[in-house]
Amino acid sequence: MGMHAIDEDEEISITGWDAEEFALRALSSRASLAAVIDAALLQPDATRSQVGKLCREAAEPGFACVLVNPVWAGLAVSELAGTGVPVGSVVGFPLGASLGTSKRDEAAALVRLGVHEVEMVLSIGQLKCGENAAVENDIRGVVAVAHAAGAMVTIVLESGLLTVEEKLRASDLAIAAGADFVKTSTGFSAGGAAVDDVAFLRGVAGGRCGVKALGGIRTLAEAHRMLEAGANRLCTNVGINILAELDPR
Repeated sequence: MGMHAIDEDEEISITGWDAEEFALRALSSRASLAAVIDAALLQPDATRSQVGKLCREAAEPGFACVLVNPVWAGLAVSELAGTGVPVGSVVGFPLGASLGTSKRDEAAALVRLGVHEVEMVLSIGQLKCGENAAVENDIRGVVAVAHAAGAMVTIVLESGLLTVEEKLRASDLAIAAGADFVKTSTGFSAGGAAVDDVAFLRGVAGGRCGVKALGGIRTLAEAHRMLEAGANRLCTNVGINILAELDPR
């Protein structure tokens, strides 16, 4: 499992990372920018019609992924069939405090529905207790289920709740367990996608895995800052608006 490619012809190297170069390429065209945006709708009151609308909006520009809650995963898979846009969904969301068996079962159900990206919230309390083996095993269980089905895994760290040392340890545990991405936050707790956090996660990850930024990314300028800090995926519910700033068709 590697990092998401900006286009079909050019794969990003996982042996190194040049955030400035990546940002320039991502911002070079509407299609390139769309290819690094996850269109997200994770609010608890999201409706069937809203999910359908998001899927239709995501299909035309070719977003990297449409990210929805598990209850709507089947709908999103159906809506996006044949478009080339994969569906992502979440496990242990938004607290990360579910049983490991529950997370694995949820991941297994999602990949059976056709989900290609699974986002799992880190077991934050166990991390803070120093229960590193438990945290890593929790991640490994979901990674094994998802990778066996050809799906990628993102580990959501909830950076706003972590100290610098905890962010470093969480990132290392996620990478050791085989995660494809680490992500700044769920958007439902303290903080969002702070530029410093994105830069920190990229510094830890290097070229070993991708970095996703979520929270407060509502303009092209904010997207630019996150990409330059080292994000290679931007998670937002206003991706269409950001694309329009770059290319107001």
